[in-house]
Amino acid sequence: MKDLNGKNIWLIGASSGIGEALAKELAMQGANLALSARREKELDKVKKSLQGNKNISLPLDVSNLDELKKAASKLKNDWGQIDSVITLAAIYYPEKIQKLEAEKTAKLIEINLTSNFYLCEAVLPILTKQKEGQIVFCGSVAGYVGLPKGQPYCATKAGVISLAESLKIELAEDHPKIDVKVICPGFVKTPMTDKNNFKMPMVIEAEEAAKAIAKGLKSKKFEIHFPRKFTNIMKLLEIMPYRLYFWLSKKLI
Repeated sequence: MKDLNGKNIWLIGASSGIGEALAKELAMQGANLALSARREKELDKVKKSLQGNKNISLPLDVSNLDELKKAASKLKNDWGQIDSVITLAAIYYPEKIQKLEAEKTAKLIEINLTSNFYLCEAVLPILTKQKEGQIVFCGSVAGYVGLPKGQPYCATKAGVISLAESLKIELAEDHPKIDVKVICPGFVKTPMTDKNNFKMPMVIEAEEAAKAIAKGLKSKKFEIHFPRKFTNIMKLLEIMPYRLYFWLSKKLI
């Protein structure tokens, strides 16, 4: 996808944070947007703030497969073609593993990871029938390596990255025109990261993240990661021998 102007993009998780900033950036570049999230009032506020008059609000719960299927079908019927589907929906509870609560953990896994599989079931039949399109998942640098006080968030983001990698490989032969990407942000100032009780290294604003994502959507690259200075450091941790990684992690803590 070389140009966003006139493209039909379904953006899930658009009511705040990176999603809200990305909605504004995509609309500014001429995309037609369907905005989804659970919070209908916040979603409507975002829609009213956007450029263009073809944007719609489509509230839903990503953990509900039926709602995702109905929304995908509606967009296909209304638009004729879905050019891109981007899911940013996630929740976050910073906590040590020993203090996790089963119910909250299950909900986090459902929203952050399972919903991505639901989305595949909802939109892949449409994209494969079109023989083209784009599906974009949101991982995190937290999915590169296990981080203290980051579970189960880290585990879900590692799962999302793995899902995107597998799907990219599976579609490459029979559906080469379906583009699969994964977004891996570092620290971005949002209501979600405001929960952190530590100084976040190299933190950036949501608007900067949105510009990086919009640029990445138009590129041929599989992974969209930013800010590069921080994500490249995290990538080094990922390839370190475990003995060295665990030693360094203790020093960082």
